[in-house]
Amino acid sequence: MNRLLKAVEQNGGQTLLGAALYFYDPIFLEVAAHLGYQAIWIEMEHAPITFAEAADLCRMAAGSGMLTMIRIPDSRRENILKAAECGPDIIDVAMVDRPAQMDEMLEYGRFAPAGGRGYFSVSRAVQYGVLNSVNETQQSLNRELCLMAQIETTEAMKNLDELAAVSGVDLFVGPADLAASLGYPGQTLHPSVRDAAARIVKAARANGKCVASACGPSDFKFWLDQRIDLLFCTNDIACLKRGASLALNEARALLPPARQDAELRNASEKEQIDDTIGDTGTLTA
Repeated sequence: MNRLLKAVEQNGGQTLLGAALYFYDPIFLEVAAHLGYQAIWIEMEHAPITFAEAADLCRMAAGSGMLTMIRIPDSRRENILKAAECGPDIIDVAMVDRPAQMDEMLEYGRFAPAGGRGYFSVSRAVQYGVLNSVNETQQSLNRELCLMAQIETTEAMKNLDELAAVSGVDLFVGPADLAASLGYPGQTLHPSVRDAAARIVKAARANGKCVASACGPSDFKFWLDQRIDLLFCTNDIACLKRGASLALNEARALLPPARQDAELRNASEKEQIDDTIGDTGTLTA
């Protein structure tokens, strides 16, 4: 049983709620843990987080009791292998359109005999070879590490049945890119986008797979109604913007009316002019 499925069972079958990190910020991670978030997404497709930073974030999240997911841009060996050695609970690969990409995920993300993941006996993933035999730990990782393929294009939708049938890889729905690919950029609640998302969830469930996604507040109800396993419902930048905007708007609401403010400013400027004239008169007297 992989760690995502185990965590869902321990959560009483309810959807786990997570937050995404788009830059290296241990403080945000700890705040998220204290608030009760259950998973952290470490973004390495778009964001400049390094593998060394990702490994540190995995350590911090594990110490805070949260699941960790690293998203990488593709299924190349070097990306999957380095992400796996960071010791996350989930590796998510973006833009998976073909079963062959899933086959690469399994080949590079699973140790022999299940795959061809390279042998490295001193990484965080195998507890640096300290606690158990490396071979035993590797076989445990084959069962525990969750591999997720991100379904987010029209091509992936055409191949959905084949993708969902690949054993050992769970599915992550990418609503924003899916909406854009379907011709409705920014409209993640468009009926066509919702129908496609529901199809992905149904296909995943029919094949015994876990399902994850990410969205903003306006989409929460849709995804929670789908009873998916993991929903990332915010990120560090969104929280900064929302918190900063809230504080600014609350302060602005307490400012005096703009007209009164302008009248006070004009009156002040007039006093300064009068004072200047008076001073000039004194000097020339």
